[in-house]
Amino acid sequence: MSRIAATFTRLRAAGQVALMPYLTVGFPERDSALTLVPAMAAAGASLFELGVPFSDPLADGATIQRATQVALTHGITLADCLATVAALRERAVTAPLLLMGYYNPLLRYGVERACRELAAAGGDGWIVPDLPPEEAGELRAATLAHGLDLIMFVAPTTPEARIAELARTASGFIYVVALTGVTGARQSMAANLGEVLARVRRYTDLPLVVGFGISRPEHVAEVARLADGAIVGSALIAHLEGLAPDLAAPGVAAFVRALLGN
Repeated sequence: MSRIAATFTRLRAAGQVALMPYLTVGFPERDSALTLVPAMAAAGASLFELGVPFSDPLADGATIQRATQVALTHGITLADCLATVAALRERAVTAPLLLMGYYNPLLRYGVERACRELAAAGGDGWIVPDLPPEEAGELRAATLAHGLDLIMFVAPTTPEARIAELARTASGFIYVVALTGVTGARQSMAANLGEVLARVRRYTDLPLVVGFGISRPEHVAEVARLADGAIVGSALIAHLEGLAPDLAAPGVAAFVRALLGN
């Protein structure tokens, strides 16, 4: 059983929702992830989405774009992100670690090489928002060969036939986009989220993890009633932007505890 599957199995048995923070590698400081991820794991975060900086983050709103730009000025590359995964394992982080990035840097680095090195570093899979299932064959084969998961996206506008195709391609979990548009904190969840999740569930037994717009404890509680996990990105990045460097780790830990109602 993969680390991701084991995590969801454990949480389901305990009746708990998975909280998956998103953090851009290299933000706010070059090595911030090495202290922030362990702090959030200790506070109750279950999995982590580590963003690979890219110059054209088409699915991301202004908040994550700002974080990405900071990371790029720090010179963060895909190789640095792979090294960050290895360093987190050396720091005894046991939660699943996934790299979220756009396909261009991965393709240039070498798909097989990237998967081989991610597995060797102790990573668990890829989240690639601009990779359609029709073009995912090479990455899917490499993830299978190296024991990694490939996360696919389903949006509220995804047709039924395409949901089925995405479900056949995906492993680990399905990333269910809660709303149309780019990432960013929202005041409320989409009214049709339950309907979207029910449509996806017809085609897969994989865990369903909801992202885009989740920013408050009540959002996480709502997702917990409907799905297996909640991803929090822009709200966490915005919170980090307001923290002094020496308060970053305890600040994000407190943020995670609050989101989980603890």
